[in-house]
Amino acid sequence: MFDHVKFGVRHYAASKAFYLQALAPLGVKGGAEGVPSYGIELFIDGNPASLCLFQTDEQPAHLHLAFTAATREQVDAFYRAALAAGGRDNGPPGLRPNYHAHYYAAFVIDPEGHNIEAVCHAPEVSAN
Repeated sequence: MFDHVKFGVRHYAASKAFYLQALAPLGVKGGAEGVPSYGIELFIDGNPASLCLFQTDEQPAHLHLAFTAATREQVDAFYRAALAAGGRDNGPPGLRPNYHAHYYAAFVIDPEGHNIEAVCHAPEVSAN
């Protein structure tokens, strides 16, 4: 849906570490870093869309970023990784039927106060 999303953070090192650890279960990896005013680019292999963080002294407006997870297990792993990376709980993994019957998501607050979500839209796969 998007090519890239770029936003400033006041605590670049903490935010970079948070996103690399929290999004690793979703296949996100670090890419180019050090391009002037560009910070770091995070991407998923084979996907041209990227998330770019850069250092700023301004207080950025809070964002809500939702990342697609292929499975509910990835949502669970994202939540654990995000908390281990210093994120704060903003809604544990679970169904959110107010969105739709299979909306399985978890929410954390990142070091800058942004609401970060991982969501899987697929129905639960039975182990039969």
